Amino acid sequence: MKFDACKLSDEVKSESFLLLTLLYVFPVSPYACSGAAQTISVQGQNLVTNNVSVVEGETAIISCRVKNNDDSVIQLLNPNRQTIYFRDVRPLKDSRFQLVNFSDNELLVSLSNVSLSDEGRYVCQLYTDPPQEAYADITVLVPPGNPILESREEIVSEGNETEITCTAMGSKPASTIKWMKGDQPLQGEATVEELYDRMFTVTSRLRLTVSKEDDGVAVICIIDHPAVKDFQAQKYLEVQYKPEVQIVVEFPEGLTREGENLELTCRAKGKPQPHQINWLKVDDDFPSHAVITGSDLFIENLNKSFNGTYRCVASNLVGEAYDDYILYVYDVLTTTPPPTTTTISAFQDSRADGAPQKIDHAVIGGIVAVVVFAMLCLLIVLGRYFARHKGTYFTHEAKGADDAADADTAIINAEGGHNNSDDKKEYYI
Repeated sequence: MKFDACKLSDEVKSESFLLLTLLYVFPVSPYACSGAAQTISVQGQNLVTNNVSVVEGETAIISCRVKNNDDSVIQLLNPNRQTIYFRDVRPLKDSRFQLVNFSDNELLVSLSNVSLSDEGRYVCQLYTDPPQEAYADITVLVPPGNPILESREEIVSEGNETEITCTAMGSKPASTIKWMKGDQPLQGEATVEELYDRMFTVTSRLRLTVSKEDDGVAVICIIDHPAVKDFQAQKYLEVQYKPEVQIVVEFPEGLTREGENLELTCRAKGKPQPHQINWLKVDDDFPSHAVITGSDLFIENLNKSFNGTYRCVASNLVGEAYDDYILYVYDVLTTTPPPTTTTISAFQDSRADGAPQKIDHAVIGGIVAVVVFAMLCLLIVLGRYFARHKGTYFTHEAKGADDAADADTAIINAEGGHNNSDDKKEYYI
């Protein structure tokens, strides 16, 4: 027998229970009456609903709302078009559906303990002429399991590359994986595997080259999914690196001078800790009476033959490193210089650089150069003076020779001058 529910519009208001029973047995489809599912506003009435996203295991709220209702009947159908609620009556035996609110303008239903099988399109129906339908799509979100973080190597040496993988299993929709190293975002390479029931497993691989500064830094895998927040896992990098070496002068505090003692300490830090520390003198033999105790070097009664470069070498499983100290032994002080801040600072800088003190020799050389230059200038001035004022010798016999016309006349003029011997004079200029 075929039951035509479309002809019951007048009896619905008075015999709702009977109609409810018949609708549950013979579900009414809008396709049977109107040929196509559509939402239509009739005489100012408007049926609306909303899509719902809900995490698996939680509760979904389905709302059927009518604007300007004229006492038309509202009902809610599941994706199989079975009636869940007809007005405020629930013919469906699934007790997870509960009535939250019912009025002429709203039918509000809750669905608890949502599972993947509940996902689909739910139908709100309003019995008008023609009937109206509105659709609420329920999307069930499945959060991923705890992220699995794995590293190719637990311990990495500086300068080498390592690979870390992060896996988010069994989520819907697929998760997005992000990486952070400390505060620095990194880019991984993701692969997505689709499982049953539109479930996904995502794996991201991160490759990075480490340095000694990365030791102890956290690498964080962050899972981005609409069903969870702040879902992450982290791993602290363990990086091995060769030693860092520094030579420290324990004694003396100032310049190293003849007859004094010298004490040096070699400080070495690495991962793992250096297993061996050696002292040597570069390009020369080590002083015979130098004493080495662990990382300390002690030389007493210094002299200039000890000058040179002393090196501390430290090594571990990763490699070796060294630091140099240049020793220059100065003469013994004969007088105590005034304790000025400038002099002490100059000594400390020179001592720290390991370079010999050459300031006194430079000053002396400058003074000598100035004196020599001054003497040369004086000699040049005197030479020019004497060249301009060279002396001329005159005698009385030559007097008048300059005015003679020829040699005979000059002799006669000169002889004439011999008669007056008392007037004979000599001039020196």
